[in-house]
Amino acid sequence: MAWATVAANSFGGPAGQIAVMHDEIVDRRGWIGERRFLHALNYCMLLPGPEAQQLATYLGWLLRGPAGGLFAGTLFILPGFVSIMVLSILFAAYGDLTWVSGLFFGISAAVVAVVASAVLRIGRRVIKNRLMLAVAASSFIGVFFFELPFPLVVALAIAVGVIGGRTRPDLFNLIEGHDESAVVDADEALVRDSESTVAKPSYSRAGRVLGTGLILWFGPVFALLMALGQGSVFVDVAWFFSSAAVLTFGGAYSVLAYISQEAVTSFGWLEPGEMISGLGMAETTPGPLIQLVQFVGFMGPYRDPGSLSPLQAGVYGAVIATWVTFVPSFLWIFLGAPFIEHLRGRPSLTSALSTVTAAVVGVVLNLAIWFAIFTLFGTVTERRRLGAVIYQPDVGSLNVAALAITLASGAAIFGFRAKSLHVVALAAGVGIAYQLLST
Repeated sequence: MAWATVAANSFGGPAGQIAVMHDEIVDRRGWIGERRFLHALNYCMLLPGPEAQQLATYLGWLLRGPAGGLFAGTLFILPGFVSIMVLSILFAAYGDLTWVSGLFFGISAAVVAVVASAVLRIGRRVIKNRLMLAVAASSFIGVFFFELPFPLVVALAIAVGVIGGRTRPDLFNLIEGHDESAVVDADEALVRDSESTVAKPSYSRAGRVLGTGLILWFGPVFALLMALGQGSVFVDVAWFFSSAAVLTFGGAYSVLAYISQEAVTSFGWLEPGEMISGLGMAETTPGPLIQLVQFVGFMGPYRDPGSLSPLQAGVYGAVIATWVTFVPSFLWIFLGAPFIEHLRGRPSLTSALSTVTAAVVGVVLNLAIWFAIFTLFGTVTERRRLGAVIYQPDVGSLNVAALAITLASGAAIFGFRAKSLHVVALAAGVGIAYQLLST
């Protein structure tokens, strides 16, 4: 029941999800000591992937070994997977119905404000000096105007962070882990703070875990490649989201820019406005925000089903996208958890994470502006000058209703500190009402 409670209440992004886990596992049930919880969280913050889902996996591993980790991590994903599958089918098959189009119209307009709040939330963690501000600005310019690929931005940020952390740690070591100095040991916990890890660190064990994880991760990918060939949309989905799975540093919003860029521009699976609707789905359903990949994985094959029905193809694509996104998350935990005390607190890792997070601020700002342009304006012209892309929205195509919902959502989030979940849900209702009254 404990993990079912966590899964059912995993709304509101990683901060809210982690708070729910702490309340249920540490405070209410006393299964994990406070220090062990914070050690696990610090480690998950350094990993690519959804940190809340990885933390659930880690805590389950502490309690019951690999089986416990698989159970806790899978249950954390399951409610969101079912919810987004239903919404994806509704969007694809019935999106032309007035109330359905109104639902996603309201969600899309509210998401612009939600992403804007994410820029500030992430920025507060790391934009603490002019150097990090310059990193964020450079990242924004590179992605928004010159369409630099997100993997390149991450690689450059890691390199700058590692080098800078060695020469000027005062400027680069900015992300602080959760303070453990004031934490009192929890000797009554089922897994006490003073106990050793479930599995002793060993390279032989790490080799077995790595081999098993890579087989589970890439085995289905190569099976699809052998059965369907390189041009298959299912192979594209598998390869694309496998690469995205290792780029989710700094939270899900960071990789959403990469997914948006590739899914819309390169693959043509979605229109810009549809990508925003998918993000709205992820914001209003339980589970990690990165579950958005399921919607994108659904829509690509749905529109290129081959010999299958569109609905069958969409479901298969959604399952593939989810599999290759979350298998790596389990792998990072089972592989690295025994080494957590060795890895935690290394200055070079902290400086690299700080710089990547600063770069992510620029990437998410790019996402916010990109979403706003394509949500609020019906006509947007792209022009290229000196290698840069310049978006020119037609002022006459401004959607006043969408702008009103966005501004109201922003006022609720910034002025009244309303939760994103509540804002998006209310905006969805307003969108339905608006579309029904307009027809």
